[in-house]
Amino acid sequence: AITPQTLINIRPVVAAIKEFFGTSQLSQFMDQNNPLSGLTHKRRLSALGPGGLSRERAGLEVRDVHPSHYGRMCPIETPEGPNIGLIGSLSVYARVNPFGFIETPYRKVV
Repeated sequence: AITPQTLINIRPVVAAIKEFFGTSQLSQFMDQNNPLSGLTHKRRLSALGPGGLSRERAGLEVRDVHPSHYGRMCPIETPEGPNIGLIGSLSVYARVNPFGFIETPYRKVV
């Protein structure tokens, strides 16, 4: 009988998953002090990591609040120290759509 195990070798897949979750800058242990800290941790945004910026080379203009962040990223919730402006959080009503874009509701002002 044909099974998935006979079609592909699972070891490279398992190794890639372990490598990503074990050593990648994009993964980290979830903060589980209380339910609210876990929720905040899930809504965190980062400009660091592979394909992103480095703390040392990020200038002030990258760390500043940009008008396009309005309603999408919280301008206040960012850590102090070398990560300031590079780590942020989603705003209250913001969400990530299936295409990976951050959406926010808006009202037409007439």
